Amino acid sequence: MNLLQRMRVWRELKRLEHRVRTEPAPNTFVDLGQVHINLDMHDKAERIAEDGLALFPRSTELRQLLECARRGGRRKRANELKAKLVRAPSPKLYEDLAALQVEINDRAGLQQTCHEWSLRFPGDPGSWHALAQAHLVNFYRDLSAREGVEAVRCLDRALHLQPDDKRGLRLFGELLYRIGAVRLAEARVQRLLRLDPADAGAATLLRHLGDLEDMGDDVALLLDDVQRAGALRHPAPSTGPRAPDQSLAGVREGLTAVASIKGVTKAAFIRGSKALVKGDIRDGRDAFLRVARVVAKAAQRFSRRLDLGTANKTVVEGPFGVVCVCVYGDSLAVAQCVAGSDVDQVLVELQEIVAGALAGAAR
Repeated sequence: MNLLQRMRVWRELKRLEHRVRTEPAPNTFVDLGQVHINLDMHDKAERIAEDGLALFPRSTELRQLLECARRGGRRKRANELKAKLVRAPSPKLYEDLAALQVEINDRAGLQQTCHEWSLRFPGDPGSWHALAQAHLVNFYRDLSAREGVEAVRCLDRALHLQPDDKRGLRLFGELLYRIGAVRLAEARVQRLLRLDPADAGAATLLRHLGDLEDMGDDVALLLDDVQRAGALRHPAPSTGPRAPDQSLAGVREGLTAVASIKGVTKAAFIRGSKALVKGDIRDGRDAFLRVARVVAKAAQRFSRRLDLGTANKTVVEGPFGVVCVCVYGDSLAVAQCVAGSDVDQVLVELQEIVAGALAGAAR
């Protein structure tokens, strides 16, 4: 960038900063943040997006700016780690780089990183941990049997390299009991406790497994069953008593808000095999609920194949009107509305429902 270009950019920054102070609006914050992103100043763009969201918390554009800034910052950090690995490779640097690549959904980069990691440090199970973690993220999100099989393969390799690997034992045990292989999971958790008798988390998990039904030890078959059912077989251990009505109160209020938007005819919140509904929905077998699940999974698989990131929001238009879907993890909010409705507002409300549900589940 020559001196004249720098002066133009500087003037544009000053103009936008003045507008943000005197005429704050979502598009003004977005314009200012985008200039910083173009200048490779993602940390400043992230702060601008956060400042804008403090004033306009429901702005879809500002949320997109924040995601873009964070994604760009992670990519920049990943490039810095790659440069360090060229100079002085170490398992810790590979671990940090792999974790970043999982966050930004850089599957090709992760495969290359883990391949180099395993060649340089063949006795370190960390590369297989990283690959297993990436497959587990995809499995728990989509309940894809293929991703589950790959996670099992990677965890097997990690434990083959280091049989007393506590991290691998924990991840393997959690995956096995969630799909129904409770007895196999117990064996891993018991070994974990023998290695570290003071591990309170493992002790809690072992007690939890004692209350669950074992559905066999054919892991591939169990993974296929989970994919067909669209739900994990067993829940995670409860972290404490929670009143069901309180945990779902925010979801019910959110569905009411969505249903009150002009043009919305149906709205629902789905988690696993359970659903809360609002509008013209007959029962749990209503075709609308099935369509919502199918649309969400199809959009996520399509976006991964094209390396477009994660499809958290999807809009489908047709003679039936418009179906809006917002999904993250195992929480899905969906609404059907007539053509011409305020789709952006519907998506904002659906996002609030999913975010509230995730926050409630974390407490």
